[in-house]
Amino acid sequence: MSEHDSVTIGIVSISDRASSGVYEDKGLPALKEWLGRALKNAVTFQERLIPDEKDRISATLIELVDAGCSLVLTTGGTGPALRDVTPEATLAVGHKEMPGFGEQMRQVSLRFVPTAILSRQVAVIRDKSLIINLPGQPKAIQETLEGLKEDGRQVVPGIFAAVPYCIDLIGGPYLETNDEVCKAFRPKSAIRQ
Repeated sequence: MSEHDSVTIGIVSISDRASSGVYEDKGLPALKEWLGRALKNAVTFQERLIPDEKDRISATLIELVDAGCSLVLTTGGTGPALRDVTPEATLAVGHKEMPGFGEQMRQVSLRFVPTAILSRQVAVIRDKSLIINLPGQPKAIQETLEGLKEDGRQVVPGIFAAVPYCIDLIGGPYLETNDEVCKAFRPKSAIRQ
């Protein structure tokens, strides 16, 4: 038995073309790889590869929350294109909006591309689950989760530093991170000894 809480994480790649087999999905492998490096917890993944369809996305998010996922990460479908409906589907199932996550992802991405202002990532809480829309590209997924480091020093915080404490506050498992990948921030009073 691990000394760390086990956690179930939902990962959802949203793409018409990848879900229909036109090309290989790169979102799910990128999420699994990064989370595997970042977390000390034993993780069970609930994976989904689905098309850009609002009702289908909303239903999938509800299904994953109901299945006990404390964290659900989506990738894809957050741009301005007509088929990009991930934020609308996410907001439709949320009980509380968490705007800071989207704001910080855009701040990270603006360091690389001016088109980051076109991204519409959102985050919500549904029941005891945190749902976050991430960008679609594996490199951007890592950058927004991990943040930016220069000479080993954190220059821009990634969003994942705030995820474990958020999950604490909504009654989820205690997530522990590998500091060299992404150091979780908690107030001193919330750190487990």
